[in-house]
Amino acid sequence: MRVLVVEDEHPLADAIARGLRREGMAVDVAYDGDTGHEKSAVTRYDVVVLDRDLPGMTGDALCGEIVGSGATTRVLMLTASGTLADKVDGLSRGADDYLAKPFDFPELVARLRALGRRATPAVPPLLTAGDVALDPARRTVLRADRPVELTRKEFGVLEVLISAGGGVVSSEELLERVWDENADPFTTTVRVTVMTLRKKLGEPGVIETVVGAGYRVPAAG
Repeated sequence: MRVLVVEDEHPLADAIARGLRREGMAVDVAYDGDTGHEKSAVTRYDVVVLDRDLPGMTGDALCGEIVGSGATTRVLMLTASGTLADKVDGLSRGADDYLAKPFDFPELVARLRALGRRATPAVPPLLTAGDVALDPARRTVLRADRPVELTRKEFGVLEVLISAGGGVVSSEELLERVWDENADPFTTTVRVTVMTLRKKLGEPGVIETVVGAGYRVPAAG
């Protein structure tokens, strides 16, 4: 899941980003509304975590821009004020959810995962391809009922590939969906991750290379 955190309190923004990355999410950060607007205009995010009180473009204005663009991106507003009136006002501007500061990090993660499911086409709770079963909620993978230990990036790549339902996913799309803006598009990051993922999944091979196009996991059946 790709997330943009727009928060002007640098320590808080960085702490949120670190925590979400530990949860396996690809996270970009903007410290003001104008930068948040620029990033959201060029990158497809599943969810934007948006502070209402921002320098430059306000959080309310940025929320309106995101909603008005017609993108499937979901917006979770953060605010120091948690009154019912503020919550109603934020939701009326098109936000999908609203969380008052201070908040419990596990609650933020749970809400983001729920919003992320709404930002993408519905997928079954358990993703399967042949004898491989991936549980996005529990972050587990089984091959022939045996657990496979994967890194966060390996898990993310496998999740994107199986979710594609047999379709080809390019290296560029994997880089966008699993990593973040700090990833160098000219490195062999994706290829190396796919290579180690194949080794961990074992034989027979699960991931196919489509020359000149990307990778695919054939749909079951």
